[in-house]
Amino acid sequence: MNQKIELPACIKEIVKNDKMQIDNIGCSDSQVIFFDNYVLKIEKEREESNNEHIMLQWLQDKLSVPYIYVSHKENDNNYLLMSKLKGQMAYSNYWLQRPKQQIHLLAEGLKLLWAVDIRDCPYQNNIKNKLRLAKYRIENGLSGREDCEPETYGNNGFESPSELLTWLVNNQPEEELVFSHGDYCPPNIFISDNKISGFIDLGRAGIADKWQDIALCVRSIGHNYGKDSVYTSQLFEELGIKANWEKINYYILLDELF
Repeated sequence: MNQKIELPACIKEIVKNDKMQIDNIGCSDSQVIFFDNYVLKIEKEREESNNEHIMLQWLQDKLSVPYIYVSHKENDNNYLLMSKLKGQMAYSNYWLQRPKQQIHLLAEGLKLLWAVDIRDCPYQNNIKNKLRLAKYRIENGLSGREDCEPETYGNNGFESPSELLTWLVNNQPEEELVFSHGDYCPPNIFISDNKISGFIDLGRAGIADKWQDIALCVRSIGHNYGKDSVYTSQLFEELGIKANWEKINYYILLDELF
């Protein structure tokens, strides 16, 4: 590691002299550091980051998620020291080279999420809340066109994030509420011994429409194996439901603002 990172005393006390390595894969809004026996996530304090701490605490006995050693706030930063999950990301080369098995496990992961009892879930991340957050992001210059699907903006798409938000407000679908990961894509899902071994990056988790997670899963399948892939059909066969393309397209567009 080339840079010096000053850690809070409560973190140092646990990691001691563990070797550490900065992770350069994943979202740019956070810094992830791997130790021999731990993972540390550092983010600026904000609603999504705060929610990850809350949801991980709530999920400890409900779903396979990292164990929390320390949840700490200091100097406007959130520090989350966690256990490492067993296995590999579903996005690893091993699983990308085995698409049929990967899709089966992605479907199993969705079923695990939907089985979580949401009666006392501490966070609502339904459409109303996501539109509120999207509005804030646009007003504060946090939603741009970078990393968006090529058809979202331009000649046959929307002129701006503001125009997209207006369309989303005016075309809200009915919701089928379940426990939602919020960013259900292969890098956030771990597999060990041919089973789901856990979920990470839960800052957008909470009560939401089940099609939120399905949509981002479908988008990932398209990126990895091509749109209209046979593996998209396999996903819905595994789930035992028909594809609702209106909802899938809606939630993919909604995610463009995040």
